[in-house]
Amino acid sequence: MIGKGEIAMIHELGTVGMVCPFPLIEAQKKMATLQSGDELKIDFDCTQATEAIPNWAAENGYPVTNYEQIDNASWTITIQKV
Repeated sequence: MIGKGEIAMIHELGTVGMVCPFPLIEAQKKMATLQSGDELKIDFDCTQATEAIPNWAAENGYPVTNYEQIDNASWTITIQKV
């Protein structure tokens, strides 16, 4: 949890070009290194990850703070570690 005077960080993870399930695997690894309150912004173009990443976040109690489709075949999602 973020203490008084501490600032949450936003970390970026680019997985564009990776085939599934690697965007999810990389997100899990990166999230494990973050502090509570930090956010992880993941850019991806694997269609299976459009369900896999939000489902994983929900299963782990991580709020999705942003999720949008960038173009026909790429998305960005931001997940907060709690």
